[in-house]
Amino acid sequence: MKLPRRKAEVPLDDRLEALAEAADLAEGRLGQEAVDHARAVVARAGARRGLSVEHTAVALAGATGSGKSSLFNALSGTELAAVGVTRPTTAKAQAALWGAGGSGPLLDWLDVPLRHAVEGDASGLILLDLPDHDSIELPHRREVDRLVAAVDLLVWVLDPQKYADAAVHERYLRPLARHRDVMVVVLNQVDRLPERSVKRCLDDLRGLLAAGGLEGVPVLGISARTGEGVPELRALLDRQVSRRRAWSSRLAADVASAAAALWADTRPPDALPSATRPRESLPPDTLLPDTLLPDARPRESPPVAAPPAPGQVALPEVAANRALTRALAQAAGVPAAVEAVAKSHRHRSIAATGWPVTRWLRRLRPDPLRRLHLAKGARSSLPAATAVQVSAVDTALRDVGAAASASVPEPWATAVRHAARSRSGELTDALDRTVAAATSGGVSRAPRWWRAAGTAQWLTVAAMAAGAIWLLVRFALNYLMLPELPTPTVGRAPWPTVLLLGGALAGVLIAALCRVFAWIGGRRRARRAAKASRAGIEEVAGELIIAPTRDELARYARFADRVTRALGSV
Repeated sequence: MKLPRRKAEVPLDDRLEALAEAADLAEGRLGQEAVDHARAVVARAGARRGLSVEHTAVALAGATGSGKSSLFNALSGTELAAVGVTRPTTAKAQAALWGAGGSGPLLDWLDVPLRHAVEGDASGLILLDLPDHDSIELPHRREVDRLVAAVDLLVWVLDPQKYADAAVHERYLRPLARHRDVMVVVLNQVDRLPERSVKRCLDDLRGLLAAGGLEGVPVLGISARTGEGVPELRALLDRQVSRRRAWSSRLAADVASAAAALWADTRPPDALPSATRPRESLPPDTLLPDTLLPDARPRESPPVAAPPAPGQVALPEVAANRALTRALAQAAGVPAAVEAVAKSHRHRSIAATGWPVTRWLRRLRPDPLRRLHLAKGARSSLPAATAVQVSAVDTALRDVGAAASASVPEPWATAVRHAARSRSGELTDALDRTVAAATSGGVSRAPRWWRAAGTAQWLTVAAMAAGAIWLLVRFALNYLMLPELPTPTVGRAPWPTVLLLGGALAGVLIAALCRVFAWIGGRRRARRAAKASRAGIEEVAGELIIAPTRDELARYARFADRVTRALGSV
């Protein structure tokens, strides 16, 4: 038969490390109270692990009149704790020590100055009598809160009159639901109840604890005055002390509680049902005072969704979409820059291949790229983005953040959306540099055909010059009545005229043909510039928009993984 596999337990050191990292990751994203609490747990755990693990600090906590001091005396077999009718009686925690050797640093850390060594066989037990948690004295309540958060084992002493009081259930018991392994609840003064009511009160108390997440916590009915149930409680404490594991169980519960508090801050508020515990009435034959009202019973807390299994956080793929790229391109003036590339190529082509007789006029016009300061990749003079273009970029950024945060709970979703816009102030300069670099190729090395066309144009000029000089020589000879030189002809047209008119016509035709090629080359270079601009814009978007968004999503995934590990899951 194949036995079921036991679930591996995460070591306490690993859980503490995971909690510390989760708190760091949650900084600025979650409530500061939960983050500070997690760090305090890590610090407290580090301090407790360095103290005596051979001693177990057990605290008796309860309300005014619950009989904590009487129970303290009954367990220690002494009259150390003062018992009286004046409330509050206990002002400062005091300790009874069984086997005091080595317990000093632990008690110093707990800040318990009143210490009493007790003879007995419960070596390692440190029993603390705490002030009343409902004391009218604020220092007393603070003392209780401090020690409840630090001791290894908690014994809650309740009495029949106030065992369902919301003060203890809402403020202490329910928040300590994960500490059920280091908690004991006793109903003291059962000798004041009719015998038939004791079991009903205990059952009702167990129901209240179960409703608060403390199902399975030991519940004992005792009487410190008569000694009923005290031996059973003493035996239970002896077993816990002998195991020497209460301290680590307490720290593990603290870590889990702090991790759960961090995770509780990540859930969407509107996803929580407002479930409350239905009001119940006490059994009709239970003889209790009228001060115990159903309204005092603790209400159920809304359920908190468990974090995902390790490595199971599915993050959306974030990339620069077409709308974002198009909006950034428009705002960066890419259309104007691309058109300037085409015009610049035509301008330079005409200046290099145009008819030499008129091409000098082209040189008087400014180069479109240089006019926009795009030629060297410096700060450009492209027109600033219009209000419509700025609005389009803003909308595209919101869309990217919304898509990336769609499957992420709040407030991490807000952090993701903020990350998508966190470096938007750098976009203008980055896009300007990118567009300038992408379009500076428009003034790259001239095509080879420009030189050939330019040479041909100068040949036409040479032909025109030869024809003109020839005609001038003929005119001068004729004017001086000198013998004329023989003039060859092409058909009936003399060569000087053919050279002059033919050179002019050829120059114009070559210039017109070069303009066609210049227009085609300008369009090709414009397409290359547009492609390079889009690639550069996508790179800028990836660096300034997508990367911060992905980093924030990865931070959330790491946080969820660390919280899960701190909770003890592997």
